[in-house]
Amino acid sequence: MAEIISIVNQKGGVGKTTTAVNLGAYLAEHGKFVLLVDLDPQANASSGLGVNYTDLDKGIYQALIGTHLVREIVMPTGIHGYRVAPATPSLAGANIELVDIARREFRLSDALLEVKADYDIILIDCPPSLGILTINGLVAADHILIPVQAEYYALEGLSQLINTIGLVRDNIKPELNILGAIITMFDKRTKLSGQVMEELYKYFPDKIFRSIVPRNVRLSEAPSHGMPISKYDPSSKGAKAYSKLAREVIEIFLQKEI
Repeated sequence: MAEIISIVNQKGGVGKTTTAVNLGAYLAEHGKFVLLVDLDPQANASSGLGVNYTDLDKGIYQALIGTHLVREIVMPTGIHGYRVAPATPSLAGANIELVDIARREFRLSDALLEVKADYDIILIDCPPSLGILTINGLVAADHILIPVQAEYYALEGLSQLINTIGLVRDNIKPELNILGAIITMFDKRTKLSGQVMEELYKYFPDKIFRSIVPRNVRLSEAPSHGMPISKYDPSSKGAKAYSKLAREVIEIFLQKEI
């Protein structure tokens, strides 16, 4: 059965989707069967993997409301073992339309049950908010991965996210685990990046990934070509950081099995 990892931060622009797309690609490169669920109405993860989401008539929203199975909406990415459940424009109304649906917090969890045995790892790219879609992403997950940008404002709201994770643990899923935080957009030339890292260790003293994602132009360019960095520029610093992160994640799950 797949390990399900939700990639969450309610602040936008912290590298969340970049982390989802590229971590998934390198997990697949390392031999894992991976599904990326694009739960963000902006559909950046879908377009970043070459999916023209505006032309789709079905996506993860249809799986959430029960008109389609997840297996009916998944698409290939061009990387062996890596598939995506894309977002579509209809997902934008989900925060309102899911409110009156039964088991609204469990819609994604229920939908993923049919495919959990098909994959080693399922990644969920959550929207930059703490609305019903993100709650679905948290409830469906076994683990939470939190990308944190190495800038002062990125730390604001982190306590609110941790409180939300705590509420989900207390009321719905006590076994929900914080896998760790990954530092993104790190610039070693600035004193601020180091200060942010120190603050982050206060939130997650034992759960900071050794991999640090640097500011990297090639990482920023890759989505416009519909490719993960592993295909666009595998020799770049950003590519090496996400390859290392994938190895760290695999090591954690190997230790869990032991």
